Amino acid sequence: MKIGQKPELPGALAQTGLAKQAKSPAPAAEGVAKGAAAASAAGVPVTVSGSARALEQPGRTSSEFDAKRVSEVRAAIGNGTFKVNAEVIADKMLSSAQEIFSRSRG
Repeated sequence: MKIGQKPELPGALAQTGLAKQAKSPAPAAEGVAKGAAAASAAGVPVTVSGSARALEQPGRTSSEFDAKRVSEVRAAIGNGTFKVNAEVIADKMLSSAQEIFSRSRG
């Protein structure tokens, strides 16, 4: 996915007709709340699994990102000077997978 493009909607949303209501991306907690409110208005029951609730990070706010860094990366991509460090990405993916596995095992 390229920067500035909206992510594809899951098939379940498209099948229930809620795809039209899910226009703007939102943080996980807000997205769940907005989706539930939209589904209630449409008369479609919505439930959030325990696994989805476990993924929600307590205390996380939408201001956890560095806007200056985002603009720097965006400019570097635009200039063609952005370098991807595959080692760092691999390390973060492994760390994330380990965290998910440790949560699922209890």
